[in-house]
Order: sequence, then structure tokens, then C-alpha cells
Amino acid sequence: MLDAIARKLVDPPLNMAGRSLARAGVSANAVTTAGFGLGLAAAGAIAAEAYGTGLLLFALNRLADGLDGAVARARRKTDIGGYLDIVLDFLVYAAIVVGFAAARPENALPAALLLASFIGTGTTFLAFAIFAAKHGLETQSRGAKSLYYLGGLTEGAETIIFFVLFCLLPAWFPTLAYIFAAGCVITTASRIAIAVRTFR
Repeated sequence: MLDAIARKLVDPPLNMAGRSLARAGVSANAVTTAGFGLGLAAAGAIAAEAYGTGLLLFALNRLADGLDGAVARARRKTDIGGYLDIVLDFLVYAAIVVGFAAARPENALPAALLLASFIGTGTTFLAFAIFAAKHGLETQSRGAKSLYYLGGLTEGAETIIFFVLFCLLPAWFPTLAYIFAAGCVITTASRIAIAVRTFR
């Protein structure tokens, strides 16, 4: 829901940094891979209940996620770059949730429900992108992307907000996870409705 607004604020400094990295010979895929490593490390720290460290590593992961696209725009966008970007993002999101489940037994059920809701948001997002490409649909509302970005109540910005809250308020993880999962269910339902209207 907030991604389109957030992109207008973060894209200018990210693009500037991306151009600098591109001139230094850094590839977008290298940034993506490094960010993935940071995300997995964040999940490990959270599982060990080192929430401050986990939050820092997750913040660096999100920074890398913004920079890889900026580097790609400065050099050359590739299909494999776009593929790795979205796939590794989803894997990091899942790993972070698993980290909270591993940290405390009472987190297991809300974490499982949140992961289940991620399946809904992820599949509706990617399936729409597949058929959008088939029909030649494009959008720039969330910046220049390798695939069609379908919006919803819970997008990247909302995910970051909730993950930050998880780390800052770990005792509240179950409640926050249920709230976030409910938002993801709404997003899934709205995306299905949009797909039905668009592709019928």
C-alpha cells in the first residue's frame, strides 16, 4: 500500500549510490547475493534472540535490496537479476519468520499462519505478473521493475514495518504476526479479485 509513495522518497538516493557502485564495477547480482547472506544472518540472529543484531542485519538486507535494482538500472537490467531479486526476497522473508518461530515456542503457530499467508500474497503476486507479461501489461507505479508489481494492502514497505516491529517488540510477535497475516489475507483476496476482472 505504501510502496508507491516510498519509492519516490528512496529512489533518488538509491539511484545515486547505485551509479557509484556500477562505476566501481560492482554487479547488481553481487549486491543481491550479499543482501541474501545478510538476510539469512538476520534470521539466525533472531533465532538466537539477538534481536538488535537481527534488526541491523535485516536493515542492511533491505538496503542491499534497494541498491541492487539501482545498480541494474545504472548498468543493464537482466532477467536473471530480476529473478534472483524477487526469489531471494521471498526466501529471506520466510527465513526471518522461521527465526522467530525458532526463538520461542509460543511463536510457532502465529509464525506458521504468517508463512501460510505469505504463500497467498506471493503466489497471487507472481501469477499476476506471469499473465500480465502475456497480455503486455506494464506499470511504473513502484519504479522500473523486471516484472509487473501488483499492489495490495501489504507490500514491501508494510513487510519492513512489521519485521522492524517484530525485532523491537519480540514479546508482541504473536499478536503482530496475526495482524500482519490478516492483512496478507486481505491482500490475497483483493489480488484475486483484480486478476478475475483483468483476465476474465
